[in-house]
Amino acid sequence: MDSYRAEKQAVVRIQLPDEDAEINPVPTSGGGHKPEPELDQLSNIIRTFNDQFGNIPWANSDQVHKLITEDIPVRVSADTAYQNAKKNSDKQNARIEHDKALGRVMNAILKDDTELFKQFMDNESFRRWMKDTVFGLTYEDHATG
Repeated sequence: MDSYRAEKQAVVRIQLPDEDAEINPVPTSGGGHKPEPELDQLSNIIRTFNDQFGNIPWANSDQVHKLITEDIPVRVSADTAYQNAKKNSDKQNARIEHDKALGRVMNAILKDDTELFKQFMDNESFRRWMKDTVFGLTYEDHATG
């Protein structure tokens, strides 16, 4: 500590104009609250899905849509590790836990729907879309709650 000392570097005088001035009040709108999340409607999710993956010949497309938009998000949201990450961590760490939870759910789906599981495992763009969509559906619940 002997080698550290406060040293005066320069003296500067700040010259302000000699006139009456007024400071505007801090705006009260636009801060201090979370904005309402923009929730994708089911029809938008299905349209995006069809635009990107409509060329996949699903044997039972209605069942696949139901799994993606209803069953999988519910299962992922129920994952304890993901719930803890949403409550006690930032969005980036919640995303990491979400992806792990989605992997666990997809492994469980293997028993019910091998076709969807195969696309999730083999098709990188489908897997990325699935992760983004389910995270959006499950993390927004946290933002509104």
